[in-house]
Amino acid sequence: MADIPPNLTWERAAPPEATGPGPWIEIAFGDGDDGDTPVYIRETSDPANVVTTNRRKWDAFVLGVQAGEFDHFVEGTK
Repeated sequence: MADIPPNLTWERAAPPEATGPGPWIEIAFGDGDDGDTPVYIRETSDPANVVTTNRRKWDAFVLGVQAGEFDHFVEGTK
C-alpha cells in the first residue's frame, strides 16, 4: 500500500444538511496539479482503509457521474 501523507485535507462528500457520523466518503488530493497527482478516497467508518487513484482517473469518474453513466447503480434507491 502506498504511503498516505499525514497532512491531507479530507473533504466529506455529504449533503450540507447531513448530520451524524455517516458513513460518508471523504476525498483528499495530493500535492501537484497534473494527471498523475494522487487522489485519496476513504470512508468515515474505516478511515485507515484508503484507496488511491490519480487525478486523471478521478476527473474521468466525476465526468461520468455528471453525465449519468452510473445512474443505473442507484435506480430505485430513492
